[in-house]
Amino acid sequence: MPNTARWGLAAIAAAFCATPLMRPEYSLALGIVIALIGLAPTGELIKKLSRVLIQICVVLLGAGMNLQELWTAGITGLGFAFGTIVATFALGTVLALWMRVDQKLATLISSGTAICGGSAIAAVGSTIRASSTHMSVAIGVVFILNAVGLWIFPPIGHWLGLTQHQFGVWSAVAIHDVSSVVGASSKYGDEALHVATAVKLSRTLWIVPVALVAAWFFRSASGAPNDKAKLPVPWFIVLFVLASVVGTYLKPIHDWTPQITAVSRHGMCVALFLVGLGLNRKALASVGVRPLLVAVILWVYISVLALAAVRWTIA
Repeated sequence: MPNTARWGLAAIAAAFCATPLMRPEYSLALGIVIALIGLAPTGELIKKLSRVLIQICVVLLGAGMNLQELWTAGITGLGFAFGTIVATFALGTVLALWMRVDQKLATLISSGTAICGGSAIAAVGSTIRASSTHMSVAIGVVFILNAVGLWIFPPIGHWLGLTQHQFGVWSAVAIHDVSSVVGASSKYGDEALHVATAVKLSRTLWIVPVALVAAWFFRSASGAPNDKAKLPVPWFIVLFVLASVVGTYLKPIHDWTPQITAVSRHGMCVALFLVGLGLNRKALASVGVRPLLVAVILWVYISVLALAAVRWTIA
């Protein structure tokens, strides 16, 4: 099929995902199906569009969040972040040595699991000079588990009887990517969505120190000179906070909160569809058994650890 026709198919499917008939998990699944049968548009534009749309939707969500609620949830997220990130990297290092997985690859998988999926992998990978193969495998592994998390976390949360606040924190810590965190928590409820978004974004801030530490470690181990690491500036997080300030204190914006939130949710369905389109057979085939096993163990570990902490500390 010509690439123009593929773009036409993608545009029609994306428009359908923007309707109230679609839910986040179904949008993601539709994108994956189109990608795996070979009908997704070629090129890198799909990935860029999905990343930009996710960031726009997250900023719009900020307009519907009270600043005090955002602050409370963000502080909770920072409290959970340090311990779970250190624990994930420690176990990832041990598993890499035990299962003979390349240490850089294990670091990328640990970064994606501990912080925020593909964004963390891209940032850390650029500072430790990971190969394109390492990046593809890590992103492929995390993508698979990220999609699974979007589907299974809400039913597990209901089965365990988690409150909205508990599920919001748990999903933000244990699900890899911002998009799937928003998708899973929005299925659970409005409070869960607000808490999860704030906690996940506060967690995203850890990209910078983790990337710098990883860069220092690998350069020290190789004896290479220490140069400055180029790190992305997460401007969309700043805009998210500013949107919350505007939505809290400007009454005209506050009055439009339900409509803004609805646009954000429908936009996130489209973004998840585009994320699904980004999964190709080559990336899927590059995922080996041992890296996948490392990623699964880390994911189960951080999920159980976070769940225990949430049940113990949050009423």
